[in-house]
Amino acid sequence: MLPPAAPAQAAPTAEAYPLSRALLEAVLADRLSDRFVCELIWPRLGYGPDGSGTWSAGPATGADWRESFPLAPQLIAERPASVRLTRSIAKPHKQLLKQQLGFGGYRIGELYPRRTRRATAVTWLLAHLAERGEPLPELGPLPPLLDAPADPVRGHPGDPPIS
Repeated sequence: MLPPAAPAQAAPTAEAYPLSRALLEAVLADRLSDRFVCELIWPRLGYGPDGSGTWSAGPATGADWRESFPLAPQLIAERPASVRLTRSIAKPHKQLLKQQLGFGGYRIGELYPRRTRRATAVTWLLAHLAERGEPLPELGPLPPLLDAPADPVRGHPGDPPIS
């Protein structure tokens, strides 16, 4: 008699970092790396790490994301990924950034693609919570905060260049 087959191994998944108002405000203030911002969204889109630092689409990744981006896209650096993220926010949730965080936008001299894409990322995260009926806690864990980059166009050391 043969031993029972081992259960199929699912792709490794990452635990989604807990969201809070303080964390999302740190994203808007550019106090976290672009990579960290992506890692807030990737597991919520169904991407998971493979152990070598690469994040790939998994069974929970929607077909449209999986087909367009089999590897987790750089949501801040890559325009097509940022556009896809923007388009995936349902119309009723487009104003959550203003409604829930009181964010009035960046000033004219602060309008850079990295910053506007960060605002999109925060809106998407708020929409993700809203679609699940989950509240946004005021406080929660925060990673070590970075100083805002001296050059907001280039971002933090290690952030990929914007395309």
